[in-house]
Amino acid sequence: MNVFSLIKEDFLNVKRNDPALHSTFELFFNYPGLWAMLFYRFANSLYKRGLRFIPRFISGIGLFLTTIDIHPAATIGRRVFIDHGIGVVIGETATIGNDVIIYQQVTLGGVSTSKGKRHPTLGNNVVIGAGSKILGNISIGENSKVGANSVVVKDVPADCTAIGIPARVLKRGYDKTPLSHNKIPDVNKEIFEYLFKRIELLEAALPQKKQDDIKEKDDKLEALYDNFIHSMD
Repeated sequence: MNVFSLIKEDFLNVKRNDPALHSTFELFFNYPGLWAMLFYRFANSLYKRGLRFIPRFISGIGLFLTTIDIHPAATIGRRVFIDHGIGVVIGETATIGNDVIIYQQVTLGGVSTSKGKRHPTLGNNVVIGAGSKILGNISIGENSKVGANSVVVKDVPADCTAIGIPARVLKRGYDKTPLSHNKIPDVNKEIFEYLFKRIELLEAALPQKKQDDIKEKDDKLEALYDNFIHSMD
C-alpha cells in the first residue's frame, strides 16, 4: 500500500473511531493526531529510502505543529488513531500494529542508550490509555489494553488489561468493549482495606492484657505523629 492510500485510510479511520466528529471539515483543524500521522507517513517513506535529514526535518515540523513526536524510523501499521494526541512520543525503534488507539500524553520510550531494538512493540487492536508510559523493548500483546497513567516495563500478554505503576495484568480474556476506566478497580484501596481488616482480626484475637498494652503503645505513637504533623505547620 502506497503512502497516499495509507493517509486516506488514516482519515477514514478517524470517522470510524471518534463520535465527536460531526463533519469532514473538522478533520483539518481539530485532530493533531491525524496530522501527526500524515507527517509521519511522508517522513517514514523517505526514511525507508535511505534519507535521514529530510525525514527528521519533516518530523520536526510535525512536532512543532502538533506537539506529537514520532520518529520517522518507527514502524506504524494501518488505521492507527492518536486521539487528542497532545504530548505523545513514539521512539525510533517502536513498532505499532494495525487498528491501535493511542490517547494523549502516551510515551513509547526506551530505557537504554545502546543501539538496536529499545522501544516497545504494540500488537494489533491495542488501546493505550492517556498518560501511559510504555518503556523498553517490551511487547503489548494483541487486543490488550493499558489503563490511563500506567507505567509498563514488562510484557503484557495478548487479550489482557494492565494498570498501575508498575503496571500489573488485572484482567485476562478478550473484551470487545472500550477501555472503561470508571470500571477499573482501585487495587491500592482494596489492599489497604484488606490490611485494615486483617489487623482488626488480629487485635480481636489477642488476650485483653495484650490489647491494653497495644492501646498504650498506640497512644504514644499517635502523640508522636501528632507532634510531627504540627511541627510542619
